[in-house]
Amino acid sequence: MSGTINPFGNDIIKVETEWCGRTLSLEVGRVGFRTSGSVIVRYGETVILGTAMVGSKPISGMDYFPLSIDYEEKMYAAGKVSGSRFIKREGRPSDDSILIGRIIDRPIRPLFPKGYRQEVQGVATVLSMDPSFRPDMVAMVAMSAALMLSGAPFDGPVAGLRIGINKDGKPEAFMSAEELDTNILDLVVAGKAGAIMMVEAGANEATEEQVVEALRYAESAMLPAIKLQEELVAKVGVEKREYVLLLPNEDIQKEVDAWVDGKLGDNVRKPYPERNDLLATLRADFHAAIEDKLGDDYAGLRQEYDEAFTQALHKDVRKGIISDGVRPDGRKLDEIRQLSSEVGLLPRAHGSSLFTRGMTQGLNVVTLAPLSYVQLVDTMEREGERRYLHHYNAPGYTVGEVKRLGSPGRREIGHGYLAERALAAVLPSEEEFPYMIRSVTEIMSQNGSTSMAATCSSCLALLDAGVPLKAAVSGIAMGLMIEGDTPYVLSDIADAEDFAGDMDFKVTGTSKGITALQMDMKVHGLPVEVLAEALAKGKIGRAHILEHMLSTISAPNDMSPYAPRVESIKINPDKIREVIGKGGEMIQRITAETGTEIDIKDDGIVMIASPDKAKIDAAIQWIKGITEDPEVGKIYVDRPVVSVMDFGAFVQIMPGKMA
Repeated sequence: MSGTINPFGNDIIKVETEWCGRTLSLEVGRVGFRTSGSVIVRYGETVILGTAMVGSKPISGMDYFPLSIDYEEKMYAAGKVSGSRFIKREGRPSDDSILIGRIIDRPIRPLFPKGYRQEVQGVATVLSMDPSFRPDMVAMVAMSAALMLSGAPFDGPVAGLRIGINKDGKPEAFMSAEELDTNILDLVVAGKAGAIMMVEAGANEATEEQVVEALRYAESAMLPAIKLQEELVAKVGVEKREYVLLLPNEDIQKEVDAWVDGKLGDNVRKPYPERNDLLATLRADFHAAIEDKLGDDYAGLRQEYDEAFTQALHKDVRKGIISDGVRPDGRKLDEIRQLSSEVGLLPRAHGSSLFTRGMTQGLNVVTLAPLSYVQLVDTMEREGERRYLHHYNAPGYTVGEVKRLGSPGRREIGHGYLAERALAAVLPSEEEFPYMIRSVTEIMSQNGSTSMAATCSSCLALLDAGVPLKAAVSGIAMGLMIEGDTPYVLSDIADAEDFAGDMDFKVTGTSKGITALQMDMKVHGLPVEVLAEALAKGKIGRAHILEHMLSTISAPNDMSPYAPRVESIKINPDKIREVIGKGGEMIQRITAETGTEIDIKDDGIVMIASPDKAKIDAAIQWIKGITEDPEVGKIYVDRPVVSVMDFGAFVQIMPGKMA
């Protein structure tokens, strides 16, 4: 550790504190000399490098904040080399690293001022990984600290905790991955001092009370990591960067507000899509009027006027909800849009469903396969198999746009994973249902919370495919608007309320409890009491949607005739070698002659798959013939005579066994 040279002649600055049972340290000045801000964070044997780069000037013509946050897994951090035969260098980020990058991004992005258009890049790189806990929340601290050191207008610091429920029934942070996999709750909470910014969870029917207790625990347990970052910034003496905000011109905003006065409110509070059509016409009329007024100057100012028009719409949405208790489409605050659903609409699919809520619609298709088709996982943190996959697709036409098709982005991966976690808790075990399951949601139309439509349609399609779920799962997206100290909680939000609101909160679960959560703030944090109210109202909304779903299908259907049939037998593990044969010769012969697929587990469970029951039976008999031992007194009939001797005959009663 000694002998590091700092080319700037500055001392290495290090601060540390106790945090959730281990020492957390932040160190500046050892590496990353040309970054806007860099820090090495140590916690146990985990070491994370956080770096931040800030652009020198705003990017003109951009209508969003160009922030990118990446989480880099390095196989060497876990003392591993990739198990791939051909690729040893880290390449495309794993789904896990993309999801963690999103988790770190979500509490950070709202803490930059509106109108900030300078490019900001943050990278959290795992250099060493302590296997006794997951490194993602240490990476969040590293990313927050690097941004604080950069001098950018970041209203942090933030910290995060991943929380489970221990054997005493109490919340606990930094559990091992194995403990979280079997826990009733796997909850990520991020926030700043006194306020929660982001929540994400997978759960095994946890109650709302258990989630709220974990939120309260996290709110106080995060403070040491937040205060340590503040101490580091003070010691370093960070100078704030100058910046310019690209905000709508106040005079333009006043002009737009005056033009729309009397044209919004009740005039456009109509069900979707009628509301969308009215607003599209109004926007076109607005631009035509401004163009007539400005003439040649209009082209250069069109974007500013359009953004100001959008802001006027957002203000009208908030005014209707806060002043009149009426939402943009005329609904009450707790009213859910019209629901419809059906199953079995695709004849060759193993399971299919179409779930519609207002203008949001998800088509889900389930495909079953033998367990030999499971996805192999080989990442820095994990090695294993994924038996259940949920994939989510939402092309441009679903929002009425022309958009080139491509590989799934971070949003698609995140939405798919949320719906996957929602159903994971209710899937049958391999012993109960020995299949690999792939569920694909094709979004048909978007107008708010497609991930919850994906959850509902996936549940329906799984039941249609004959998957014996432990319980049905529904999902709902809740919204929030804060006026002063008064929260206005909205059930089943649509796009207009999402864009104008202060929180987007998705919750899924069964009639017994929660299976997944995702909560993002657009304000600078909220107290636990407000989140508890949203959870309580979300429970009511989930129950309403679940009642509708169960009216469509309430129990697993018979399996499709096109789905593979899988049966299993148990053999002596010592006989596995005989079934496989030298160089796999025997198992290849069995599968070729019977037309089946065979998967053998180390514990002696043999699974045989084929759409034809007769072929499965033939393979089972063959395997039994190889592995069974002759029984004294048992009668074997129709067995070939191998040879005849003076004293009698040799009969092959089983392959390789004669009597």
